[in-house]
Amino acid sequence: MLQMITWLNKTFGTFEPTREIVMRALRHLRPADRKKLFSEDIPQMRTAEGRWYEAIIYEMVIDLSMQSDLIRSVVMRGADAPGRPKRAQLGQNGLFYSNIGDIKVRGNGQDLAEVDLVLIDHAGTFAFGEIITSPADLKELEEEIHYKKRLFGYLYGQPNVPFLLISSVDISRTAVVRRLMKEPDNVLLTTSSCENLKSLIRPRDLRRVPAKQRIKNPKMIPIAEIAPRRPFDYKQLHDERLQSIIASVTGDGGIEALRAADEIPPIVKKVLFGGLYPSAIRMLDQHHPIRIKGKGYDPDAIAKQFSKVVLAVNLPEYKPIIYLRARDRREYLKMVPDRSGGFKFESRRTPHMAGFFIWLESTRPAIGGEITKSLLDTFATMQKRS
Repeated sequence: MLQMITWLNKTFGTFEPTREIVMRALRHLRPADRKKLFSEDIPQMRTAEGRWYEAIIYEMVIDLSMQSDLIRSVVMRGADAPGRPKRAQLGQNGLFYSNIGDIKVRGNGQDLAEVDLVLIDHAGTFAFGEIITSPADLKELEEEIHYKKRLFGYLYGQPNVPFLLISSVDISRTAVVRRLMKEPDNVLLTTSSCENLKSLIRPRDLRRVPAKQRIKNPKMIPIAEIAPRRPFDYKQLHDERLQSIIASVTGDGGIEALRAADEIPPIVKKVLFGGLYPSAIRMLDQHHPIRIKGKGYDPDAIAKQFSKVVLAVNLPEYKPIIYLRARDRREYLKMVPDRSGGFKFESRRTPHMAGFFIWLESTRPAIGGEITKSLLDTFATMQKRS
């Protein structure tokens, strides 16, 4: 196991958060979020508590970094994020800060991943951390970690990407965590509960946090200093994956060709095939009907209410998705497969999801009825076999 990870695993359990650390962590929360820490609205309180806990861990790691040369750098986040955040736009690739200082990886402007903590060890190895306060959704967490390991492994040319799972609750006995901890250079660090940490402060303390307070530490660096070591053109990789899917579906290889390994880096997690021509929309009505809240939509109803129909597929499970662009508001309806073989409404995509929304807006009609049917039939068969 990586030396830095081994040292953190040994040291973290003996390093208790102090009142000074938990107070310092408050600077990373917006004033509205600080007020919610003691709110009687439990969901709002838990959300604010989760952000505060992330900040506490970040502050702990900053202090720990000064105790060992095995930690070369801690990447700035939260209130320490320098400069103004860059708005999402097509063509953006690499690491960026959000408007609240979160660390995100963008591909063609789309947010591909978010990480709670980034460390660089003494040899220049990239490592990341995920910080949680609840045992819920661990299955989704496992999938996210595997994707992030592939993504950062590609960006930084590392066969193994060290990972720290840091939790305020004991999740060591869960099947998901046991599987993750069997993988190379992964470690679980458990701290005091959020309730114990909160006992170190009082509501009146929330008024004592200076606005925009920053600290100086020689080991803190901005994301600009950890640019990917490998050229990263996500749109090019996306288009290569798109063409390989179409070639597999329309050729003799079929499903086996889709599942076969190839040289395209496995970091594209959604392929947008483009808008559907009228022939493809008519095919949907015949073979994969669209229903929104129980109501069916024929081609005329679709044309009346929606200006665009976009076909996509999530990878690696090959789950098809249809996005309907509303005519009367700036939003897309996300449609997912239902049990009948058609598509049902799941959720909305709005400009709030800036990078992905811009990418959807840029799509143009690209595929007709025959290729759309071949794609959907193939994906349906793959879903049944999985």
